[in-house]
Amino acid sequence: MSKIYHLSFIIYNLNKTGDTKNVTQGNRTLMINKDFFQALDDLEAEKRIKKDVFLEALETALVIAYKKHTGTPKAVEVRLLPDRNTIKVYAFQNVVEEVEDKEKEISLEDARLVSKKYKVGDRVQEEISSKDFGRIAAQTAKQVIMQKLREVEGEMAYSELSQKEDELVSCVVRRIDNKNVYVEINKLEAVLNPQDQMPNDRFNVGDRIKVYVKKIKAGQKGPQIIVSRTVSGFVKRLFEMEVPEINGGIITIKSIVREAGYRTKMAVYSVDPEIDAVGACVGNRGMRVNAVVSELEGEKIDIIPWCDDILEFIARALSPAKVIMVQANDDERCAKAVVMDDMLSLAIGKDGQNARLAAKLTGWKIDVKPYSSLRADETEEAESTAAPTDPHAADEDIDLDLFEEDLGDLE
Repeated sequence: MSKIYHLSFIIYNLNKTGDTKNVTQGNRTLMINKDFFQALDDLEAEKRIKKDVFLEALETALVIAYKKHTGTPKAVEVRLLPDRNTIKVYAFQNVVEEVEDKEKEISLEDARLVSKKYKVGDRVQEEISSKDFGRIAAQTAKQVIMQKLREVEGEMAYSELSQKEDELVSCVVRRIDNKNVYVEINKLEAVLNPQDQMPNDRFNVGDRIKVYVKKIKAGQKGPQIIVSRTVSGFVKRLFEMEVPEINGGIITIKSIVREAGYRTKMAVYSVDPEIDAVGACVGNRGMRVNAVVSELEGEKIDIIPWCDDILEFIARALSPAKVIMVQANDDERCAKAVVMDDMLSLAIGKDGQNARLAAKLTGWKIDVKPYSSLRADETEEAESTAAPTDPHAADEDIDLDLFEEDLGDLE
């Protein structure tokens, strides 16, 4: 039997008891209380929640319940005594000359009706038999313990999860409302909004999925947790799981960009010259990268060796197209990349996706040009300076020195 169920069972039986004499007499009361406190001890061991947290909340709740039940104007104090395995309830009033607060004060005259020994400043206290509200106490105990358990577990789960922001976690789909998918993480509910779902994502209640913890913020009704499967960090964390060299710090993901469901570009670097960063990410027979692609439902991934030479890095970023030349303007952070004509569509990509991702990966604006346009530009420039004597001069090889920078063949 679980500790939580055991505690509920004890409280339920206490609540069910109809004969208040049986509840409050002799050893039976002691055994009920002993079991109750033992259940709290077990709960503390299992859930790592201090017993005092429940006792303080329960004392406060029992005071409110007693006053509501009896309508007494007196101040009430409930003492839970784990060392004696018992619960005691006291009503008390302070003895004063002139009463201002009827709940907490009693006149000297009235106090001496109870006992002649009382004087101003004394405290008139009487123990209240639990038979006066045994059932109410049981109901209150059950409600408070369960409510406090939920609160504390929620706080603990939030505290633990707050450390997982920007991390990858596994979770279970609990419900789907329109296009919003609600998942459970550490007993807390998180939302996967439509814009954070990949185009091919299809979920059913009960599915176990991986998500990236995008944002956690406190709310009036508890923490608000937003998760995602479309951000670049999702792919980065997947590679960290699959590639031990990344977790070990040997390989670094220098930059990563993504258009979810279609293509990811990732630049990697190895601090160990003997380890191939790209090969390590791909894995034996593509095993590692295929595991990531499978989670991404077939999304294409370009893994590029990072380079501190921006011209070469730009050329690599346009992979899978082969770039033959790059011309850059450092001041404006823009570059012109030249590819063979048959590579132009590959370099640009569908709807400009490949060139767009390459620009994001490098942080530079990239203008992709075909080799034929470069020849045409060169011919036009030559004709503007001098008329060619040879009608076939425009077909001669291009003088690459006319570029501001000649990068040669980057293949």
